[in-house]
Order: sequence, then structure tokens, then C-alpha cells
Amino acid sequence: MSGEKTGAKLLLHAPILFARDLPKSIAYWNDKVGFESRNVVGEPPHFAILGRDDCFLMLKQAPAGHEIVPHWKVADGIWNVYFWVDDVAAMHADVVARGGKPGALTDKPYGMVEFEIAAPDGRIITFGQ
Repeated sequence: MSGEKTGAKLLLHAPILFARDLPKSIAYWNDKVGFESRNVVGEPPHFAILGRDDCFLMLKQAPAGHEIVPHWKVADGIWNVYFWVDDVAAMHADVVARGGKPGALTDKPYGMVEFEIAAPDGRIITFGQ
């Protein structure tokens, strides 16, 4: 049954990340990466849905004392989130123009051109084409 179409179509997805300082993380994604706050819950906020085009990211305030371990600390070279884009050079330029500090555009041996950003809490987020 692997790969068999069931009639249901996946429409969207949203990775969920815990944040040590949710307002700081929301500001980073809004200001440096160009995501918009679509729904921020609580005052101070404890949950947020951010979006850019048809991609979403959910952020949740981590409980006090919760250790956030970026994936690259568990397995070298593994990202926390990967976004495919239609123009990776334009995305890179947008992040730079917003004052973000992305890594260089890199041609990968698996046929992608990518760049990484170091998001709050030490996570690596990658954009590729």
C-alpha cells in the first residue's frame, strides 16, 4: 500500500519549535526572515503561528528550565527545519537586506543550492532550491 493515493490531499505543514524567549523568536522570524505573525496567543505570548507565502512555522514558549537541543548537536549536519524555495538567491538577498546573517549560498552534491541561518536557540534553518 506504500505510495498508494488515498483520496486525501495534504495541503500545508508547519514545523513546531519550542522557544526559550518567544517574543524574541517571533521578532527574529518577522524582522530577519520575513515571516508574518498570523496568530499570536497570550500576553505575554505563549504560542505563535508565523507564515510566509504558503509555509508556516509554529513557535511555543518552552517551560522554564527546558533544554532546547538543536538537531545539529545530536547528528552533525542535520537542520531543524528545511524550506524549499523557488528562488534561493532572492531569499538569501532578502534575509541579508533585513539584517539577517545567513550563511553563503552553497552548491550541494545532491543537486540543491542552499543557505543556512542560525535561528534563536541555536537552531539551523535551511532554505534550498
